[in-house]
Amino acid sequence: MQRGRFITFEGGEGTGKSTQARILTERLAAGGTPTLLTREPGGSEGAEALRGLLLQGEASRWSPLSETLLMYAARADHLEKTIRPALEAGTWVVSDRFADSTRAYQGAGGGVPPEFIGELESAVVAHTRPDLTVTFDVPVEVGLARAYGRGAYGQGAYGGGETDRFESKDLQFHTRLAAAFLDIARHDPDRCVIIDASGSPEAVAEAVWAAVRERLAVAV
Repeated sequence: MQRGRFITFEGGEGTGKSTQARILTERLAAGGTPTLLTREPGGSEGAEALRGLLLQGEASRWSPLSETLLMYAARADHLEKTIRPALEAGTWVVSDRFADSTRAYQGAGGGVPPEFIGELESAVVAHTRPDLTVTFDVPVEVGLARAYGRGAYGQGAYGGGETDRFESKDLQFHTRLAAAFLDIARHDPDRCVIIDASGSPEAVAEAVWAAVRERLAVAV
């Protein structure tokens, strides 16, 4: 059986990536490709339990280092219980956030050394790296206005639908996040594609679909 493909969606607040992950999953499934939509933190029973700890409470509840360790505990369970079994069964997996979010949020945003995050990534993610990462780019102020207003894009920080700790951080934090996501994508162009997310959901969805078709040879 051919292994499924692994697609991750990344970006800061209010980029619309959660909406786009759902749209892509539905489009792939409608075309006959078995596809699983999942999210981080979360996506498995253990990871969803950790999600509650990570997203609830005051912004200062956890230090960036503690967040990193909790994120990777959740990611390990997500990979073991959900992502790897689905890929091995030939199902495509679309994940709303993955390892790049830890590098951006806890690394660039929180100051956790990239070398430490890299060691965790090597140990936990290992060979299960995305075939394609779609990174959404939108001006920080626009994204925050969308996130706070919810509206058509409202899914919440770290891919959810609920208001959480990360959205309450200051503008400088969110500016560092946006720059980090773009930097990660530009340094790994074979894996990543950057999508301008400032347009309508329909226009962004078409850009995403074009990237998936080109990079992963999906039939029309």
